[in-house]
Amino acid sequence: MKKSLFILFVLLFTSKIFAQSFSLKSVLSYPFPSQLVAAPTGSKIAWAANEQGRRNIYTATAPDYKAIKITSYNEDDGQELTSLSVSPDGDWIVFVRGGDHGGRDGGPVNANSSPIAPKVQVLAVPYGGGKVIVLGEGDNPAISPNSKQVLFSKAGQILIAAIDGTVPARNLFYAKGLNGSYKWSPDGQKVAFVSNRSDHAFIGVYTNDETPVQWLSPSFSRDNMPVWSPDGSEITFIRTPGTGTETDSVLTRKHQPWAIRKVNISTGQDIQVWKAAETIRGSYPTIDGGANLHWAQGKIVFTSYEDGWPHLYAINPDGTGRLLLTPGNYGVENIKLSNDKKTLVFAANTGKNQDDLDRRHIYKVSVNEANMQPLSSGEGIEAYPVIAGDNQTFFCLSATAQRPLLPAILNAGKKVTLIGDSLIPADFPIKEMVVPKHVQFKAADGNTVYGQLFSPKKAIKNQPAIVYVHGGPQRQMFLGWNPMDYYSIDYALNQYLVNLGFTVLAVNYRLGIGYGFDFHKPMGAGAQGASEYQDIKAAGEWLATQPNIDKTKIGVYGGSYGGYLTALALGKDSKLFAAGVDIHGVNNRFSNQAAEGKEPAPDAALAAKIALSSSPVSYINTWTSPTLIIHADDDRNVAFNQSVDLAKRFEDKKFDFEYLVIPDDTHHWMKFSNGLKVSEATADFLKRKLMDKK
Repeated sequence: MKKSLFILFVLLFTSKIFAQSFSLKSVLSYPFPSQLVAAPTGSKIAWAANEQGRRNIYTATAPDYKAIKITSYNEDDGQELTSLSVSPDGDWIVFVRGGDHGGRDGGPVNANSSPIAPKVQVLAVPYGGGKVIVLGEGDNPAISPNSKQVLFSKAGQILIAAIDGTVPARNLFYAKGLNGSYKWSPDGQKVAFVSNRSDHAFIGVYTNDETPVQWLSPSFSRDNMPVWSPDGSEITFIRTPGTGTETDSVLTRKHQPWAIRKVNISTGQDIQVWKAAETIRGSYPTIDGGANLHWAQGKIVFTSYEDGWPHLYAINPDGTGRLLLTPGNYGVENIKLSNDKKTLVFAANTGKNQDDLDRRHIYKVSVNEANMQPLSSGEGIEAYPVIAGDNQTFFCLSATAQRPLLPAILNAGKKVTLIGDSLIPADFPIKEMVVPKHVQFKAADGNTVYGQLFSPKKAIKNQPAIVYVHGGPQRQMFLGWNPMDYYSIDYALNQYLVNLGFTVLAVNYRLGIGYGFDFHKPMGAGAQGASEYQDIKAAGEWLATQPNIDKTKIGVYGGSYGGYLTALALGKDSKLFAAGVDIHGVNNRFSNQAAEGKEPAPDAALAAKIALSSSPVSYINTWTSPTLIIHADDDRNVAFNQSVDLAKRFEDKKFDFEYLVIPDDTHHWMKFSNGLKVSEATADFLKRKLMDKK
């Protein structure tokens, strides 16, 4: 039998059986900021704020930087705001409304189940507020250097429109393939772009309707990430191999080669500037921004993982004089180049406190000298920095363990100055938030596992406990509010669970970032053995040994990859994990199909056997712990069928489970009401199974 939670919600929540001091809705009521941008000139910033599903654009200008809302979207309709940018003259904001840009398909989302199909549209609005102008259906806008035109993409082609809407959008040109990653030349006279043609990709340059597209160093490779030189005479780009038909071993790790090349636009002369070391660590970096290629003042800058940590490097345009800009045992991300192209600003998990390993602070470094300097410090979380047009004023998104994210001005390593703090609702329970503690312990194979322990303010004996498992898996949970919207919701839920009386352990397991290459890219992980599951089991076992914890009442929950590891925990170790919530997890990792036109891999049979043993569905017979499955059926990251399949297996086994299905929403709970519903269901289930049960 299975029970629908829709009926349970009415019975349980209206009866107010919870004894918490604040509601889940109140702790999720914060105005989550994203898309922080600064004008290339002057002292103007803008950001998108999600206020309980009502997404709007705010601006702030020197000297007081007062938050001003300039759009009026007043419904929780699931239409996100992305791709914000401020025109070089500071007069316009361009943005995209609609889609799900965290999924594999960024197309329209109808999370509101509207009878009228939503669109993904490029829009413009005056910086000071006014009429919102629809420039056209499309995505990924790029404003011209003269602030008069906007490029955007639709169906693999590139369109152009007047920023004020006076000239309707039209195709800029036609080119075969899926065309994107377009960049205006510094003088605004040309456009560089990538033409993705499935097994190869070209870099092209469009000049005008009378001039054929210029293809730069066309080859059998995949070229990407074009960046103009400051004077517009050259372009640098990343080259990786094309897609061939020879099938490699599934289980053997191989170097993934990449190189930086440079082309002279006038002569077409092409040279290789730099080639990655042919080592596993030297492979193309699968981190925030990938290679993060920039052409700075006299330097080409990029990121590499070759020394075991994702760091910034600078080389001369001819490939000489390579310099490591950010040495040390930490990672860099959210990298931005100043408008004068002399300074890089970024977030890093390092600082004076050893616990900064589980935080983010903002730093700057010159492009030609390893002179890294902190712009923030302390016990907060600072991420997504941007630089004002004066090249001296720095902004970021700032949080603490108790306060959710807000835009902020950085003051050279001193206390940040918040922007828009009046937007936090009066009933937000900031004083009830606990401060998590950094912990470490060992997995069975000796791997060090990292985590944050959330403990109730009033300790009691025989507390129930919960292991929280993040998704990604290339993520890191922090000692404070997470700057990613998905995980900010989970952080709030963890705080709520602690307020109910649970101890919560958020686990940073291997495959995550923040602890170096070997932790990020372990052997035998995922479908090749699920070695990372050892870290989740170790977390449960560590909790079981802690004073005041009832080892018979340890639960587990997580979403996406966290749902996968939750399902493994429940299937393999029901004696340890007494109940769990599998939120849109990958439950079956088995696939024995070779790609079309390819022979099966030489170790395909062995890989399939290991993948099967790495799948939660292989442990149905030992899966006895109460389980709640949650999934939205427009999920673009994890197929809804993964949960359909698991539910069917439970039904065939006659295993009693609970479920919550969200029609029309995606992996990221585009509607606030749906995210709240999922969090309420998770909290209610864990409370009933671990706290109310005698």
